[in-house]
Amino acid sequence: MDSSTGLSLSFFIILLLAGGYLLYQMVRIVPQGEEWIIERLGKFHTVLKPGLNFLIPVFDKVQMRLNTKELIQQMKAQEVITKDNAVVIISAVVFYKISDPAKAVYSIDNFELAVANMAATTLRSVIGNMELDTALSGREIIKSSVSEKISDHLEQWGLSLTAVEVQDIRPSDTLQEAMEKQAAAQREKKALIMKAEGEKQAAITKAEGFKQSLILEAEGKYEASKKEAEAKVALANGDKEAMVVIASQIKVGDAASYLLAQRYIDSVMHLGNSNNSKVVFIPTDLKHSLEGATGGLGTIFSQVK
Repeated sequence: MDSSTGLSLSFFIILLLAGGYLLYQMVRIVPQGEEWIIERLGKFHTVLKPGLNFLIPVFDKVQMRLNTKELIQQMKAQEVITKDNAVVIISAVVFYKISDPAKAVYSIDNFELAVANMAATTLRSVIGNMELDTALSGREIIKSSVSEKISDHLEQWGLSLTAVEVQDIRPSDTLQEAMEKQAAAQREKKALIMKAEGEKQAAITKAEGFKQSLILEAEGKYEASKKEAEAKVALANGDKEAMVVIASQIKVGDAASYLLAQRYIDSVMHLGNSNNSKVVFIPTDLKHSLEGATGGLGTIFSQVK
């Protein structure tokens, strides 16, 4: 092979390689889930969508390949001070997508870093305006507040916010220890209150029982006194009827002597039934009184016959 033939072959190979390179630069296949930013002569030209696309070699350049799938921005756990000066540790995740690739590339230098910083500062601002109890139990409030505040900024950067999720929110270690001590003190206080209430109810129940027993005792004494009075009335009525009968049969003096003797005999019998020392006083005219009484009785019995 002479020198001219070798030169022609080399030139052909160079042309073939150049043609292949130009063809590669002209035809671009964009995979699904991506969009490419194209610059022409250093200026933004267009955005290549997924599929087959054609460029002008040398003039057009692929500036950036963007992932149009949903992106996840993990926020590291950070300490935040609440409105009531309590320290909580919170971590969250931001889900977003690229809605305008040109804005995402040219409106901000690094949109991923911008999203992370924006979410972190907004989260601190939201927690700083909340009380500790509200922050620990208000995940939904935190999510909605952060989403509302950062969505407008993301739109300016060609991004669309999908969701904000709070992964974890808890008190700091020192605060948690203090809260545990406070909870223990509250439980002890509650136990003492319950014990005091129980003792109070027991005292009230005891007093009520004592009151009822006194009422029942008083009622019993009243009934006994009533029965005793009724018995005395009945006895007095019997004596009255007896005196009427006796008076109708004997003289007034004899009737009185009889009743006096009867009362004396009843008293002696009552003293005889007593367990105490017995001292009986016998009047000097007992014989006369008994004779009068027995005589009167004899008279009554004779008249009755």
